[in-house]
Amino acid sequence: MLGYTQYREAAVWLQTRKPSKVWIEYADTSAPKRKQRTPPVQTQAAEACVAKIVLSPLEPGRVYACEVYVDGKPISLPYKLQVRTLPQWKWRTPPPDFRFVIGSCAFVNDSAYDRPGEPYGGDYEIFKAIAAQKPDFMLWLGDNVYLREADWNSRTGVLYRYTHTRSLAELQPLLATCPHYAIWDDHDFGPNDADRSFWGKSYTREAFTLFWANPSYGVPEAPEGISTFFEWGDADFFLLDGRTYRAPNRRTTGLRTMFGAQQLEWLIDALKSSRATFKFVATGSQILNPTQGYENLINYPEERDLLLRRIEEEGISGVIFLTGDRHFSEIAALTLGNGQKVYEITASPLTASPFRSAADQDKNPLRLPGTLTTQRNFLLLSVEGPENNRHLRVTAYTSKGEKLWEHTIYARELRRGR
Repeated sequence: MLGYTQYREAAVWLQTRKPSKVWIEYADTSAPKRKQRTPPVQTQAAEACVAKIVLSPLEPGRVYACEVYVDGKPISLPYKLQVRTLPQWKWRTPPPDFRFVIGSCAFVNDSAYDRPGEPYGGDYEIFKAIAAQKPDFMLWLGDNVYLREADWNSRTGVLYRYTHTRSLAELQPLLATCPHYAIWDDHDFGPNDADRSFWGKSYTREAFTLFWANPSYGVPEAPEGISTFFEWGDADFFLLDGRTYRAPNRRTTGLRTMFGAQQLEWLIDALKSSRATFKFVATGSQILNPTQGYENLINYPEERDLLLRRIEEEGISGVIFLTGDRHFSEIAALTLGNGQKVYEITASPLTASPFRSAADQDKNPLRLPGTLTTQRNFLLLSVEGPENNRHLRVTAYTSKGEKLWEHTIYARELRRGR
């Protein structure tokens, strides 16, 4: 799997079947004979035989062909493994157009541990459909694996579940197609609706850091979580942790938070400091949807009010929330008191069962007409247009890659006093 990608380095994740010595040979495709080799890494059974290898130093805006070696032998893969570094565009050219995919809720059936009855997962061909779009990267919005009852109470079970999901043949070509970034939600953090009380979160955090090659895990203000940040073109991405600091849903006294004061303050600082055209804030639970009865931020009204009030008071433009969890997709919009808009794009599910009755049971008043999608799907987001008229085009696709709908959000809508 390709992990985070920068101007001068990029991460590659891999997993071997048994403890092995691995390395990668790579070369700029414009000079294929000038090969470089990473230092060897020994995979360990105690760490699920996982390795994360950083390719460096690289040059911006180049394509590098890679070859994986395991115990001294090159591995033949049925797909190309290439790394594309970010182009160095600032102060040189207009911002580059780019495309990325978002999705959540990827359930891979495992009959030995699944609940009896109709399989909950399916339509794995969706991963082939995503790869066919050739996105610049993919952002996974939580529930990227589904821990079962037999998994979440032991480190062995958690590592087994991640390995089982990554072993899906339909998924593997997509992992090598483009860089992948991820957050988590309840099912990869712990049991259903898991919160800060989950005793095994050290196991699941370890597994997350082993199996995802994000730029970092946790910010200085909230180091116990998995929050991180990256930039792509003229967009900034703020990846939040909505589980580590989350109060139990049914608790009525004491401190009730989803993100916690420190993480939320970091986000507001980082948003205010950002000069990006679009500021994408990714988290599992919905932020804008005011519907009660689910795990939306509306259940933590003080925190929701603070976040939206700070965006308005600080005049932070360009904010778009990217969320998952709900087993349907939609776009919602909220106009703040100063006239600027904030949007929420929800993408779910990839392979889990959809919430087919969402139209009747979740009447989100902020939902944009024609965007509710109650089948397995993924969303392709395209940041494009001239520098003075950038826009975000959101396109929904079925698991077979058939287009469902399209909606465009203009950057000027997200500014105060437009």
